[in-house]
Amino acid sequence: MKIKQSSSDIVLIGAGIMSATLGVLLKQLMPAAKIHIYERLDKVGAESSDAWNNAGTGHSAFCELNYTPQREDGSIDIEKALRIGSTFEVSKQFWAYLKRQNHLPKSESFINDIPHMSFVWGAANVAFLKKRYEVMQPYALFEDMKYSENHGEITEWAPLMMKGRKIDYPLAATRMDIGTDVNFGAITRHMIAYLQTCDGVEVHLGHEVQDMTKQPGGRWKVEVEDLDTGQEKDVFANFVFIGAGGGALTLLEKSDLPEGRGYAGFPVSGQWLRCTNPEVAAQHGAKVYGKAATGSPPMSVPHLDTRMLDGQRSLLFGPYAGFSTKFLKNGSYFDLPLSIEMHNVWPMLSAGFHNIGLTKYLVQQVFQSEEDRFEFLQLYYPEARMEDWELAIAGQRVQIIKKDEEEGGVLKFGTEIVADPDGSLAALLGASPGASTSVSIMLDVLEKCFPKEMASPSWQAKLKEMIPTFGHSLVTEADLCREVRAETGEVLKLTD
Repeated sequence: MKIKQSSSDIVLIGAGIMSATLGVLLKQLMPAAKIHIYERLDKVGAESSDAWNNAGTGHSAFCELNYTPQREDGSIDIEKALRIGSTFEVSKQFWAYLKRQNHLPKSESFINDIPHMSFVWGAANVAFLKKRYEVMQPYALFEDMKYSENHGEITEWAPLMMKGRKIDYPLAATRMDIGTDVNFGAITRHMIAYLQTCDGVEVHLGHEVQDMTKQPGGRWKVEVEDLDTGQEKDVFANFVFIGAGGGALTLLEKSDLPEGRGYAGFPVSGQWLRCTNPEVAAQHGAKVYGKAATGSPPMSVPHLDTRMLDGQRSLLFGPYAGFSTKFLKNGSYFDLPLSIEMHNVWPMLSAGFHNIGLTKYLVQQVFQSEEDRFEFLQLYYPEARMEDWELAIAGQRVQIIKKDEEEGGVLKFGTEIVADPDGSLAALLGASPGASTSVSIMLDVLEKCFPKEMASPSWQAKLKEMIPTFGHSLVTEADLCREVRAETGEVLKLTD
């Protein structure tokens, strides 16, 4: 039973890192805006943004080998690495701005120095890593990268990984000391807490969006239910952002937006092995990424991962991929079947046909035994003991399946913005690298949905205040890259 109607300039669906970031950007750019945030759970940042539901890697392309694929001619493609490395610097600038403005707690650190390493073995992989280093290192973004094939030096970098390893076997590693570990759940909660101190902002937890309909005048009617009381209300908004992680696809379908037709979702779940022995965890101080298995999704790149959560040091290995029909960790097993409609059946079938390797990989992962998972860990930590590790459930991701004229449907990795041409609604679909590049992604949302405002002198000035390199390239402007990296590092306490 609907009890009332309300009005808001802006409705943000989901209280994760994306909605929090967009909300803060909009409130800085439009101080008088009335913003309502609706979250179905009773906690902010409890799904993909939560620290235990993601790797916490500040994705800078320092160590993620899947960002630098090898071409057929043997050369290394670093275009994606340059883009992601640049966009994480944008995120750091924005967070540093919020710190300077006292919009984030000065006493609590949500980002910490953790070196990023790539580690490979075997002659072919060593050759690949060396080529990768040689082509990346000339750029200011990666100029501090170190490369080594020396067992002694690599042992100094990652002693836990080298114990018990054959010294006559070819291996190599790269290391970036300025890598970071980020508690995205914490930064999300801090940004939402700041928004709650602003006039015109309301955060509604335990509220689920049931439907949304575009009105003749161009506004959106968003139907919301209070999950505690069962009471419903209609909220009318000029702009709606769907930032609900894996749940965004379902909500996009409810909008009946023509631009959303042909999209489907492929859910992938994850698991970690979590170290329960503090003495073991204390011996490893890096995020070490290896090469992904053939056919595996990007979030399944193996890594032995130091985490800093609430001041406590933790050690994880994984993730191990799994399959669930849920679109959210706290979702329903009916999410996948209920998402299938006439417009996306063929794209789903086509994508499945073209990704037999991925399907086979996921089936193998689902049926892995405890011993199989542990043997994989021992490739990175040869002297690991099973009694020091426990299995933990990670987050749920939904990969995009998109209609394609040539192939019928393609499985796309990464994120994609689907927007109403008039800019009144935008939805964010997809996953990795997600949170790390949240600020740049939300700037893209603003470009799509607020093009006139983005071009205005007032917005341009404010954006440059928040993000000093806005409108510049950190790829080609080396001195600017060095300067801004030093400044943000000092504010975020990432430098000594």
